[in-house]
Amino acid sequence: MTDSDFSPETVSTSETAAESTSATAPATTSVPERAEQFAQTVPGAHNVGRTFAELTTLRIGGAPAAVIACATAEALHQVVAWADQEEIPNIVVGGGSNLVVGEGPGVQDLLVIWAHAGAAGAQASEEDQDAEIQGESDISVDTSTGVVRAFAGVVLDELVEVTVAAGLGGLECLSGIPGSVGATPVQNVGAYGAEVSQTLRRVQLHERSTGRWEWVDPESLDLDYRYSNLKFTHRAVVTAVEFQLSTDGLSAPLRFGELARRLGVTPEEGHGVRRPVAEVREAVLALRAGKSMVLDEADHDTWSAGSFFTNPIVVGRDARDAVVAAVRTRCSDAEADSMPLYPAGHSAEGEERFKFSAAWLIERAGFSKGWHVPGNDRASLSTKHTLALTNRGGASSEDVVELARAVRDGVREAFGVVLEPEPIWLGATL
Repeated sequence: MTDSDFSPETVSTSETAAESTSATAPATTSVPERAEQFAQTVPGAHNVGRTFAELTTLRIGGAPAAVIACATAEALHQVVAWADQEEIPNIVVGGGSNLVVGEGPGVQDLLVIWAHAGAAGAQASEEDQDAEIQGESDISVDTSTGVVRAFAGVVLDELVEVTVAAGLGGLECLSGIPGSVGATPVQNVGAYGAEVSQTLRRVQLHERSTGRWEWVDPESLDLDYRYSNLKFTHRAVVTAVEFQLSTDGLSAPLRFGELARRLGVTPEEGHGVRRPVAEVREAVLALRAGKSMVLDEADHDTWSAGSFFTNPIVVGRDARDAVVAAVRTRCSDAEADSMPLYPAGHSAEGEERFKFSAAWLIERAGFSKGWHVPGNDRASLSTKHTLALTNRGGASSEDVVELARAVRDGVREAFGVVLEPEPIWLGATL
């Protein structure tokens, strides 16, 4: 599945060689009718009525032409193959936590293929561990080897909960992130110093150009910070994901200062200390809840697409120094000397890369928690975290776009840094 989710999604209108598993209705039949007829032929698929406002955590967006919910990897594979073969414009959606959707005609013509797990958490028997995921269970766990497999439509936090309960380490820092498992390799989801690339073992892909359905190694995805070669492309749909976790009951090394401090890690213990996975999960959930980054229907601060902008990365020391100098001029020497700034590897040409905190820059550019465009309070920054753009209950995509532009342009004017949005845009542009 694709953003996602954290659900990065893929729109497809291209002709493919994808296999068809059933006879299709005549092309003159409407998309809703064709979707309903085909869904009845696929085990694990069913036609449902939903709007994008109901399918996304930002709760904006119009009604698509039809929605087919897929409860298994097999169903997801078959429905995507059919839609591509029939040349029906479609988008694959998981938890909808990484989508900004408009209300226009382009949205209304789409077929939504919704990867939506049933009873997440069922564990496969030992003899099933080597079987390809075909829907027998949403999650399979081998506690002896630490290999965990999950259907793309499983809620990510439910997977994390299962692995922590099994005493497996590696995913605990991703606790509380909204969205589905299928999104995790697409944008290399990460939080609190951990990234999916650190534990990813294999990814099951439906290749849209050929219809091939197979497992691939992480090396083929070109994983980087919040990036893979699946993101923003029509290449493939993730139908299942496999992770390699540790079996000693301890977390991944704690690399994020705020989390380490909450867990009582002392400077003497050094960088990268590990803690029991259950303790780390509890601490991460508490930190996220304090920033309204755990979904709560009654809390409009959680009506968001998560972290809206990625942490900006600049290439070269001159670019780094220019940002620091701009901060020094606008703020103070103390702020410039203490601002979050981290090495981020090297570019393809071998130049050093440096990562800044988007939230920190947003606040120093004058956008405080709860800020909204003057005269429009339908969308605002979260009252708990400046990196989340939120729907206050009646926002449209235009309201969110207006807010995003104001913040992006303000940071650029203040520090010369261009913030890049993390969500997928559909029927709306920044």
